[in-house]
Amino acid sequence: MTEARRQVLEMLAAGRISADEADRLIGALQGGESGATAATPAQAAPKYLRVIVDANEKDDGPVHINVRVPLMLLRAGVRLASLIPGPAQAQVNRALREQGINFDLSQIKPENINEIIDQLRDLTIDIDQKSDDVKIKIFAE
Repeated sequence: MTEARRQVLEMLAAGRISADEADRLIGALQGGESGATAATPAQAAPKYLRVIVDANEKDDGPVHINVRVPLMLLRAGVRLASLIPGPAQAQVNRALREQGINFDLSQIKPENINEIIDQLRDLTIDIDQKSDDVKIKIFAE
């Protein structure tokens, strides 16, 4: 921790400045800016894909499913997919098409995965369900 940052935190602890002022000052220190204006901090990249399902089953009672998948798993999967031999990729692609999924494994490139993860920040999926007893949320955090 730098001396300037420590001074800002001490002023905050002593009540001489507000939390917002401390945030702006620390932001200015990080951005190398001088004066009272600070750069807006960049939004942190999402680390998890989250799926939450809440339902009320008539016979079994309430059901709560909460799945948190690390996006590093997605990165590792893309790297592994690039190691699949061509003939095996063709078989997987054919099987996917038979299931109604038009997808080509050879088009997945490790260098494109960061673009996908960046887009997950704005991910919103709405599921239409006839019953009001089921709520599904899918988002990146």
